[in-house]
Amino acid sequence: MIIAPIGVINTPYKTKEECPIQPVYSSDSLGRVEVFTEYEHGLKDIETFSHLYLLYHFDRADTIDLVRSTFLDDDPHGIYASHHPCRPNGIGLSIVKLVRRQKNILFVEGTDMLDKTPILDIKPYLPQYDAILDASQGWTAGKQRRPKPEGRE
Repeated sequence: MIIAPIGVINTPYKTKEECPIQPVYSSDSLGRVEVFTEYEHGLKDIETFSHLYLLYHFDRADTIDLVRSTFLDDDPHGIYASHHPCRPNGIGLSIVKLVRRQKNILFVEGTDMLDKTPILDIKPYLPQYDAILDASQGWTAGKQRRPKPEGRE
């Protein structure tokens, strides 16, 4: 399998310590998704959507541990039962708000990834299909959002 970036995500976050741990901590964070010009035609009609899924590569993630604690809980959980970035395939997923499009550049709000992160794909968020109101919260049910970790957005 060969997966190649279709562009790059530009954000204000140069280090992991600056980067928000989840979009909930970055709702006002502005970023730019620069789609390589050879893929620009694929952006046709994207500006008709308010929100987008960004699939990207955690290209600067650390050691992969299949069981680890998370920002919500000190108890260890399986990597596939969390949003932790240190994953075997290093694929990240975030929902961002599309502010505007200028040719091959998408201006977005809610970035929670490092500057110069390779983007793999973009999909529109479709509330009539993507919002599952009766979805289970799994082990996160009843967990309170913790304050931002010290040194983190």
